[in-house]
Amino acid sequence: MTNSNYHLTKEDFKQINKRSLFTFQLGWNYERMQGSSYLFIILPQLRKIYGDGTPELKEMMQTHTQFFNTSNFFHTIITGIDLALEENEGILAKDAVNGVKTGLMGPFAPIGDSVFASLVPAIMGSIAASLAMNGNPIGIFLWIAMTTLINIFRWKQLEIAYKEGTKLVTTMRDKLTSLVDAASVMGVFMVGALIATMINFKFTAAPKIGQKVINVQDLFDQIFPRLVPALFTGLIFWLLGRKGMTPTKAIFMIIIFALLMSYLKVLGV
Repeated sequence: MTNSNYHLTKEDFKQINKRSLFTFQLGWNYERMQGSSYLFIILPQLRKIYGDGTPELKEMMQTHTQFFNTSNFFHTIITGIDLALEENEGILAKDAVNGVKTGLMGPFAPIGDSVFASLVPAIMGSIAASLAMNGNPIGIFLWIAMTTLINIFRWKQLEIAYKEGTKLVTTMRDKLTSLVDAASVMGVFMVGALIATMINFKFTAAPKIGQKVINVQDLFDQIFPRLVPALFTGLIFWLLGRKGMTPTKAIFMIIIFALLMSYLKVLGV
């Protein structure tokens, strides 16, 4: 439960947006990526919702430092829904918050990056550069205007998402349940897709039995395509559940394993 009936204000939205625009990537790391940054941009608001130094605050701080990674252009949509849930439900919203963050960060990542980090800069940048090369100063202002519009979009989406999130936990409870379920399914789907596309290695060893060369990778592909990355991911997931194992240790183990397998010519890309 929350320690007060605190509701976010315009000043809260300004503070979150400022931290989002200027500091969101400063805490990026290979273990939890944007996790610590996500907590940083909403920490003042969490303190107002739960009270400073309370067990509920500490638990939600631990929750928000877990792995998180999505597009810089869409992450405050997730933040707005998250804060609406926590403001209304407090610590009871923990599972729903985890479901929304896990389910939405995957789909938003490719959409935001492909549109705002690749497509728009490529089109508008080429137009602006062409105008500037021809001595037309509009090219400079066109590029500045487009960047400004993108940042305005980033600024406005937080409050919009917060208001929609508030509706979900007040007058649209059934839709909240559906959203959490859909987000959870989408999260599982995206993890599976990432495993199949991003974890890219295979058996390069080809042992001989008499005159016959055995293609180990072909055997695995006939059983199930991309089975080796899936099995490897399952092993790492199992290791992370062991006592004393941390993501950092797992990363170093993967590096050592990859170097060893490459040296022995058992696995490759």
